[in-house]
Amino acid sequence: MAYSMDKTISGRGFEDVVDRTREALQAEGFGVLTEIDVKATLKKKLDVDVAPYLILGACNPPLAHKVLQLEPRIGVLLPCNVVVRELDDGSIEVSAMDPAAAMQVVDNPAVHEVAAEVRDRLARVMAAI
Repeated sequence: MAYSMDKTISGRGFEDVVDRTREALQAEGFGVLTEIDVKATLKKKLDVDVAPYLILGACNPPLAHKVLQLEPRIGVLLPCNVVVRELDDGSIEVSAMDPAAAMQVVDNPAVHEVAAEVRDRLARVMAAI
């Protein structure tokens, strides 16, 4: 089973794609709780240079609350990570976790229903960017 939904975008800059991704997430009810600049972190910690790579920890509060009520320990699988990274050819790839795949480890059909709804929203995010 695939664990991510991916889209490659050519002809746009990294920051433009990041902005479009944030806007698309917001339109589907997601906020960005965390942001990890992998490029800056690796430069600081290991003094290595890598292409731009940003991890956005996206959360839809009503759906997060719903799933936390069903499975209090589900927080170990949250938030939904969305990665924006520059590829070698200069194009930008956006990858969103597939919550339906991630939540398969949880033995609770009600959780799977919420994960399917989150997946549908993230699929619309991917289509919008």
